[in-house]
Amino acid sequence: MAEVISKTSLFFGGACVKNHHNHVDDFSVSSSSVSFGFRKSFSSLKQKPLRSDFYGKQILDTQSQTFNRRFPSSSITAQSTLRIGTAHKWWEKGLQENMREISSARDLVDSLTNAGDKLVVVDFFSPGCGGCKALHPKMCQLAEQNPDVQFLQVNYEEHKSMCYSLGVHVLPFFRFYRGAQGRVCSFSCTNATIKKFRDALAKHSPDRCSLGPTKGLEEKELVALAANRELNFSYTPKVVPVEREAVIPASKPGVPVRHQSMSGSDEKTLVSAGR
Repeated sequence: MAEVISKTSLFFGGACVKNHHNHVDDFSVSSSSVSFGFRKSFSSLKQKPLRSDFYGKQILDTQSQTFNRRFPSSSITAQSTLRIGTAHKWWEKGLQENMREISSARDLVDSLTNAGDKLVVVDFFSPGCGGCKALHPKMCQLAEQNPDVQFLQVNYEEHKSMCYSLGVHVLPFFRFYRGAQGRVCSFSCTNATIKKFRDALAKHSPDRCSLGPTKGLEEKELVALAANRELNFSYTPKVVPVEREAVIPASKPGVPVRHQSMSGSDEKTLVSAGR
């Protein structure tokens, strides 16, 4: 009986081991076969990881590669646009505390009126002007060396109508204003003629006291700005009183006498001898 059982166990064990190698769903009763199969499976996991039909595939990379093939310059364009948008414009670089850009005609008039005795330099420039761009670093340097001078920038491209009313037709162009004197000088210069600007700055920069209120823009310029319909600027011209002159009596008969009327027009009146 013992022999039959032992033979049966050996036969069953041998069959299970054989079936383990032939079929995946069968299992082995022998401990040695189980341990051997576990070690083999563990070593295979280390060497080559299991992958399913979904896990491990780069689905997102495949879509991005397909998108880049269809639109090869889209990512480059987006990056370049972002960099250009955050970059400073050339007329905004190196600005000092005494330099700022004018926003409107009213801003220009008020800035000149509230400057007092301080020298104010109005810089008319254009973003597309090569001479303006080349001169800008030196303007910033001069503004740093003269902190008591106010530098006002007027962008010609944004304020063409205002520049037309002020008679500015060449760039770069500068106007100097000082206290009750109003505009003391105006000229155009470039990098080659920067000495003209330095000389004007040295001439009008010394401290001095102006008698009377600050003048700013001239009367005709203020009237021209107010007459421009494209500008949101209003101005009431000053009324200048007209003095009435005394009538000069005729010393001799027959001599014409001029009478000054209120309108300023001359009327000739002939006085003849009585007949």
